[in-house]
Amino acid sequence: MELCVLWGGHPHGPSPLGRATREFPLMRRGPWEGRGWNGLAPELPSSPTPVSPGIVATLWRGIPNSGLGHARKEFRERCTQCAAVSWGLTDEGKYYCTSCHNVTERSKEVINTGAIPNTKIQAINRGLKRKRKLEKGWDWYVCEGFQQILYQQAEALKTLGVGPELKNEVLHNFWKRYLQKSKQAYCKNPIYTSGRKATVLEDNPSHSDWDSEPDLLSDFSCPSFVESGTDSQPDGHTPKPFPISKVSQSETASICSGSLDGVEYSLRKEKEIVKMTMPRTLAFCYLSLLWQRETITLSDLLRFVEEGHIPYINAFQHFPEEMKLYGRDKGIFAIESWPTYEDIYKKVIEIAKFLDLPRFPDITEDSYLHPNILCMKYLMEVNLPDEMNDLTCQVVKMTGIGEVDFLTFDPIAKMAKTVKYDVQAVAVIVVVLKLLFLLDDNLEWTLSNIAEKYNEKNKEDKPWFDFRKWYQVMKKSIDEKKQKWEEARAKYLWKSEKPLYHSSIDRAVVYKRREMVVSLQKQFSALVDSAPTVEKKSPSSFQFNWTEGDSARTCFHGHGLQGILKKKGQSLTTKNSLYWLSTQKFCRSYCKHVTTYEESNFSLSYQFIINLFSFLLRIKTSSLHEEVSLIEKILFKRKYGKTKKKSRSRKGRKY
Repeated sequence: MELCVLWGGHPHGPSPLGRATREFPLMRRGPWEGRGWNGLAPELPSSPTPVSPGIVATLWRGIPNSGLGHARKEFRERCTQCAAVSWGLTDEGKYYCTSCHNVTERSKEVINTGAIPNTKIQAINRGLKRKRKLEKGWDWYVCEGFQQILYQQAEALKTLGVGPELKNEVLHNFWKRYLQKSKQAYCKNPIYTSGRKATVLEDNPSHSDWDSEPDLLSDFSCPSFVESGTDSQPDGHTPKPFPISKVSQSETASICSGSLDGVEYSLRKEKEIVKMTMPRTLAFCYLSLLWQRETITLSDLLRFVEEGHIPYINAFQHFPEEMKLYGRDKGIFAIESWPTYEDIYKKVIEIAKFLDLPRFPDITEDSYLHPNILCMKYLMEVNLPDEMNDLTCQVVKMTGIGEVDFLTFDPIAKMAKTVKYDVQAVAVIVVVLKLLFLLDDNLEWTLSNIAEKYNEKNKEDKPWFDFRKWYQVMKKSIDEKKQKWEEARAKYLWKSEKPLYHSSIDRAVVYKRREMVVSLQKQFSALVDSAPTVEKKSPSSFQFNWTEGDSARTCFHGHGLQGILKKKGQSLTTKNSLYWLSTQKFCRSYCKHVTTYEESNFSLSYQFIINLFSFLLRIKTSSLHEEVSLIEKILFKRKYGKTKKKSRSRKGRKY
């Protein structure tokens, strides 16, 4: 049997995490074969403690224990991974290390096959057994399923241009740390194996002995956990194990779920443990992207998921054929809703706190996530003049939101809060638009009339920015884009190609119905002469493309702001000296939101700008309005201070 290790050990010897790396949970015919990793940057916490024999033995299947002593006598070379001399034989006759499960290319040589009776019959019987095993499926755990999905998502990010370090180093280490913190691996008593007896030999720590495989499957429940060094909880209280079931785990799995712990996992409710879900896989991906300071924001990540470039909806259908998924597994891996920005953002902070991650690498001016760079990107995206970038940089400098300490994520801080980099950059642009045009449904149109007259008289000169013309171009473009987006969502097929069923008994019926549905769909599509396939877009950081000289869609990147700015000494100031605050009074600290957004209370121009950027980032309009209000609060401290003093004085008079 071909066996591979997810995020396997270093190709040139033991990895920096030592034995913990070799004991990472294993997947059959899994990914990350032969790929090493060099550990994270020095800022990452110390490596997890080694896992005692338990989950590795449970997750690893298909290696027979027979013939172990004979293999030890014949093959005496040291293992290249752990330097141990302890060998067993796989079904194919290849040698594998019983300590780290490293499978070698060496196989046991048979001198005379004729001396072995019934060789052909044994080979046929072995083939029948393999077929039966394939129909039955592997014994696998829920964490293995999420591990497979994380691998698929990491590979998808790699194809989008992300460096391989994200998969082999960062996401690898985050996932291992999660398994340790959730007591699933890298601890002395994993939740799957805490009831088993395990003995680690003192003279050879890489070699261990455990009970036979049937005992491992049935002996699941345990009375308590044992605290172990770095993997113990900070408050001294260890999390409770899964609910104890009277039925054996293998029997329950075969009836109610394809995974061994599907039923227990779905019933698990613990405050101390962050249970893994499909949305949290995206949170893991974004944490890894943020650690690497990649050029993908959270809104980009969710948009790539929506466009099908990153596996999320029906990601389980890419599981190996031997990983049977049904029953309770459906509620864990099958999801029929799109991820939202606010939900993933909260889960990012939640997971970072749970993992006790240190301060992330600094976000400097050269980083893609710095507001100066993101503002330039979104100005190009929404077809605004390039000259506005100088004004956005001034706002960033005056508010201090471009400082390293403000931008860098620190989960262990008292008020752990990561910046919504993309939302913040867009909010800065909205503030600059209000400074230039006021957006009160009056001044912007007056300035547009002035710009229109100038452009008609001076056609050869650099054109002035016309807000009305820009509004007309963007309104048409955004309406077309939104209509296509809504149609794509309405036509999306939530059902997976791989049928899901409630139990192994229903498998044949479900597959038969699926075949009938597919056949009817083909016949119907042939009659109407249309294919039900949805066109997949090529991934891009930009949703709109603007080119100079396009008569249908005017490009405003090269337009000037001379009609909006005036010279005052050696500097330029806005002709508009007025400004209205998006929020006059913020909510109390006990409110879940900072402010509220009611469209009818604001001008139509402001509504259009908010709706435009909210659709661009796929966020709620209230979230963007809130971010604009927070930037204005920093920018106009004096105005907010005056309003507070007035309100206090009025209260005093009433009293």
